[in-house]
Amino acid sequence: MSRIVAIYGSPRRGGNSARLTDEAVAGARQAGAEVETVVLRDLEMSPCLEIYGCKDGGRCVIQDDFQALYDLCLSCEGMILSSPIFFYTVSAHTKIMMDRFQSLWVKKYWIDGVKFGQWTPKRKGLFISVGATHGKKLFEGVLHTVRYFMDVLDMELVDTQLVRGLDLKGDVEDHPELLAEARAAGARLVESLKELPA
Repeated sequence: MSRIVAIYGSPRRGGNSARLTDEAVAGARQAGAEVETVVLRDLEMSPCLEIYGCKDGGRCVIQDDFQALYDLCLSCEGMILSSPIFFYTVSAHTKIMMDRFQSLWVKKYWIDGVKFGQWTPKRKGLFISVGATHGKKLFEGVLHTVRYFMDVLDMELVDTQLVRGLDLKGDVEDHPELLAEARAAGARLVESLKELPA
């Protein structure tokens, strides 16, 4: 059975990106995956303090809820990550998590000496994001951020659901086609995991 971690990055409970994530999780479970959910706003997690304690072994030395999340992300085969857009990037909760994975970047590229771009995907990811505006470049910055974050996890971003024009809580409920699309994306992620090396 495939293992997927679903990370909810919104500071708002039950908002639009969270509802889409709920559907993606349901789709992944229907497709046979084991999915563990994490709500970042519920975690006690310090920002990266750039003290480089991770240089000794490639693991962050700050003892908080990030430690369990780190292990969970390394043990999964797939990830569903969601965040609303804040100033053309992810939420603060999501960015704190990403920055703490600088420790894994240190392990991968400094300690283990992996050459940039020379790794085989061990995991696959789905990114879900919602923005209130309709700007053509609304998701350009966040996609760069997400891809670089997933890079450190040897994770290939294989699918996205990027939704413009939703702002108020509950707006997505007026768009059942978006909820159905999210559920289908969760199922597709599970199917894509079959391509990973054994």
